[in-house]
Amino acid sequence: MRVHLFGAASSPACANFGLKYIAAQGQGQFSEATVRLIERNFYVDDGLISFHSEKEAICLVNEAKQLCNTGKLRLHKFVSNSQQVLKSLPKEGCAETAKTKDLALREQQTERALGVKWCVASDHFQFRVVVNERPLSRRGVLSIVASIYDPLDLLAPFVLLGKQILQQMCRDKTDWDAPFSSELKPRWESWLSDLKKLADVKINRCYLPKDFRAVQKYELHYFSDASVPGYGVCTYLRAISVSGQIHYSLVFAKSRVAPTRVTTVPRLELSAAVVAVRISDMLKAELELENIEECFWTDSQVVLGYISNEARRFHVFVANQVQRIKESTKPMQWKYVASEENPADHASRGLKAKDLVTSNWFCGPSFLWQEELLSGEIKVGELQSEDPEVRKVVVHRTTARLESLAESFVKFSSWSRLVKAIARFIRFGREFKKMQGRTSETTSL
Repeated sequence: MRVHLFGAASSPACANFGLKYIAAQGQGQFSEATVRLIERNFYVDDGLISFHSEKEAICLVNEAKQLCNTGKLRLHKFVSNSQQVLKSLPKEGCAETAKTKDLALREQQTERALGVKWCVASDHFQFRVVVNERPLSRRGVLSIVASIYDPLDLLAPFVLLGKQILQQMCRDKTDWDAPFSSELKPRWESWLSDLKKLADVKINRCYLPKDFRAVQKYELHYFSDASVPGYGVCTYLRAISVSGQIHYSLVFAKSRVAPTRVTTVPRLELSAAVVAVRISDMLKAELELENIEECFWTDSQVVLGYISNEARRFHVFVANQVQRIKESTKPMQWKYVASEENPADHASRGLKAKDLVTSNWFCGPSFLWQEELLSGEIKVGELQSEDPEVRKVVVHRTTARLESLAESFVKFSSWSRLVKAIARFIRFGREFKKMQGRTSETTSL
């Protein structure tokens, strides 16, 4: 066979290998930016990248096409929010929607960027979930909740409400095709009707506005929170320009329902902190921003006490979580934020679609817009031994009492046994001092 089968299980791996092989062959012949575009910005056969200027985009796209041509691969179906970039490309190389729609007329041209709906004209992401008729059962709930494709979890507070309904059905051990209970049916119908309002949610694709000057410093701020229904994390990228402009935007979020097994809120808060650390490791690798500063915010003083503790030992769960946090962060990076200013509170409790738009979920807390951030320093007292997560330390004290030789004689039941024991002891002493050879004969009295 001289070609790969289309749709085989190995097809994605073969496509990725082919692109990376072509990029490796282009080292030294093409610019480093072009090679990096092929290596890092393709997911199977879809490429996604942003540029600071149209001139840079045109140059890099042409170079990428030349590099792929060396491996007999043709890049096509280009889409851009810039008319100038599209005009620089032949019409047969653009996507069908880009050929027929005129961006200057501000028509709502919608494309899919790796599965996420992207309105090209206004350059923002949007969500339009088409709900098919599903039975009012546990199977139908799972199907509809899973149909919301949101890889960045930007709608985490809203999706959490649907997950909670599904979790409640699992707790009740409802059969997959059994009808709704009278308690859950109103909650599900309310959430389902609210699902259509997600069309009003629009998120800017670009992290920075067009008039933003050269960036002097980038910062990543992670907010974590937990409650009885669930726990969640939201991350904001804060940029400061050379002229002192400040802008930040929501980058990534995550929300999870609380485990069905009863868990204390401090443990959930600690789990949310661990999720924030894992997101940090991922974003630092994906954003590729040098010398980026990170700050972690939580409204749990208990978690701050666990992280800053150096004296006491914890039980296995807390000890492992604290160890994971300290592997990637330092205690000085963790700060306190009041609950009313913590946007992650929405990810742990849930929000309706209408409330999601009007909340501070997308815009973040107000203090991030200030030049001087809150210190976030709070005096955390020393952990008390009464804390249920602190491992109790048990110290055993032993005392040794020297017995006299006469007291040792009482242990023998007869005089002859005592005499034999003393004879063996004397012989052992002579053998140890090598005054006589070792023998197995019976001792003589």
